[in-house]
Amino acid sequence: MPFAAITYDIKAGHEKEISEIFGNFRRVNSPIVRDGAGGETARILSTAVFIRDATMVRVIEYEGDLDAVARHMATQPGVREVEEKLAPYLSRPRTTDTVEGFVATFRRSLLTCMAQMSVRDLPAA
Repeated sequence: MPFAAITYDIKAGHEKEISEIFGNFRRVNSPIVRDGAGGETARILSTAVFIRDATMVRVIEYEGDLDAVARHMATQPGVREVEEKLAPYLSRPRTTDTVEGFVATFRRSLLTCMAQMSVRDLPAA
């Protein structure tokens, strides 16, 4: 399963406030991402958020089309709420108030995956 990591440029010293924002996070309505015809295009398997100093990273484990995952996340009330609540703690604002803006910001914030390994990739014994 692939992972994606996106960065946030934050103001250092606000770890507690940011932790509280994510502590009250409303999960996405469904981990299944569907296209306009209702077909499954992706699935969000897990997420994690890491923070140190002025950098925050959200890691997403997913299956399928990453652009579809970004579009799906852009429409989720919990994700939109987090983006809004994070705004005062960002050192570089993110334009995420529209689906197009969210997807463009997601792509700009995406880290390049250099390596990825999982025990799930090992041959069966």
